[in-house]
Amino acid sequence: MNLLTFDLWSDAIGAAGTVIRYGHWGRPVLVFPSEQGKAADFASNGMVGAVADLIDSGRVKLYCVDSFDAASWSDLGIPLEERARRHGAYESWIIDTVVPWLQADCGGAPVEIATLGCSLGAFHAANFALKRADLFPLALCFSGNYDPATWNGWGERGEAAYFNNPMDYVGHLDGDHLAWLRERISLLLVCGQGAWEDTTGALPSTRHFAALLASKHLRHELDLWGYDVPHDWPSWRAQLARHLPRFC
Repeated sequence: MNLLTFDLWSDAIGAAGTVIRYGHWGRPVLVFPSEQGKAADFASNGMVGAVADLIDSGRVKLYCVDSFDAASWSDLGIPLEERARRHGAYESWIIDTVVPWLQADCGGAPVEIATLGCSLGAFHAANFALKRADLFPLALCFSGNYDPATWNGWGERGEAAYFNNPMDYVGHLDGDHLAWLRERISLLLVCGQGAWEDTTGALPSTRHFAALLASKHLRHELDLWGYDVPHDWPSWRAQLARHLPRFC
């Protein structure tokens, strides 16, 4: 398997973040780790191995990135609005540094990038796709909670929190932009119904998010697995192995 590791500096964050590429050819997929995770987590938890056949056959290239959650969404000591503002630095790193580097790695021409993530990574996958569907027309989301206001959110909420909460801004989409998104974007929402899918909020949030997307006629799929499927890596390995071949 073709594997390369890069450290890309971010002026917005003031540090370098790691990107690990798996594969030599195929559809590029930007992979966000679970909460406070690192770029290497996807492989260490068996996710890369679960789709090794797709990677080795040149159907997909995975670009796994570090998170910035510890200084943003996971810092419960600061109000939700500040968490969202700090997330803006991570967004700048992804959009202004990672994406141009990824496109150059794919030959320099603009490419359509899929996003993918599990747990908090699923939120990132959906949020980035909905906000920048010009870059990310497809989001593959496993066991996500899509409402940051439910993450022990406190304090007054302003524009930063609003524009990083799909449960807020999707509900107010209309006009030409909504029409364009209907033609452009597709989201896959997958969630088990077993242990921890309810206590993490993933199961009810996935259902509510799917209903919201349906109300806006945005293209999406909802795939709920059984009551024996927990919020855990073995579930996500099986779900990824089932779904990713459809998109590459």
